Amino acid sequence: MFQPIIDTHIHIWDLSRADYSWLKNDTTVLNRSYTLQELEADRRQTNVTAGILVQAAGNHEDTSLMLEAAKATSWIKGIVGWLPLMDPVATQRLLEEKYLHEKYFRGVRHQVHDEKDPQWLLQPAVTDSLQILAYHNIPYDVVGVLPVHIETAIKAADRVPGLRMVFDHLNQPPIAKKEKFGQWGKLMKTAAQHSNFYAKISGLGTASGNGSRWTNNDLQPYIEFALETFGPDRCFCGGDWPVSLLAGSYSKTWQSYEQVLSGLLKEDAKQKVLYANAKTFYGLEIL
Repeated sequence: MFQPIIDTHIHIWDLSRADYSWLKNDTTVLNRSYTLQELEADRRQTNVTAGILVQAAGNHEDTSLMLEAAKATSWIKGIVGWLPLMDPVATQRLLEEKYLHEKYFRGVRHQVHDEKDPQWLLQPAVTDSLQILAYHNIPYDVVGVLPVHIETAIKAADRVPGLRMVFDHLNQPPIAKKEKFGQWGKLMKTAAQHSNFYAKISGLGTASGNGSRWTNNDLQPYIEFALETFGPDRCFCGGDWPVSLLAGSYSKTWQSYEQVLSGLLKEDAKQKVLYANAKTFYGLEIL
């Protein structure tokens, strides 16, 4: 049976349009511009029928690039953009003057994993900006790679209880170490006690640390853990293209997620994880 999918984690970038500091000195295939047109042939080999673009740089140019692409691409239904969270006055102004009127602006993210301070989210000014997001019912994507990033997100949730947040890429589960599930697992269980925390099943092939040689068996324990911990009502999926190319093709990623989920969930729950939960979390306008 055909099961439509919302891919909640797609990147594009244009090195001539915006500054992507994390790509400087990068020697992989990622160090060039990527457009949605490059993804189209691979997408058609999957059941992905809708997608969300996610910020790849902490600047306005990247967000503008995504908005342009969304407006020009029928299957893109939203973007997770960037706001200057260190400046709550500017954050409020940009929302009121611009982004609240953009139907594709569906969420906010900051690359906290690239900040020197792993507790970046707990700065008073950032907390004020997160309060603004909560007031406007705009969700926040947490992109962490360390246990301390989970700890920090939990503290942020305590300070801003009305803010809906999702852990991108399950906050780097210890797949490479084959650890089940260690400090990561304990902290994710604590986070899941907050009803406004969600889990994004994405980037797991890359997290395996095994290039394109990973298998379903490598990912299955961590996907099962996320489903059991957060429940099938608070999980959804993302392909993480083109970063995922470091660990294989776009179609391999989605075939794996679908196969693993099919082995763990009944059809109604799988439909939630692959489609309905993402639509609700990001408030997507899909008929």
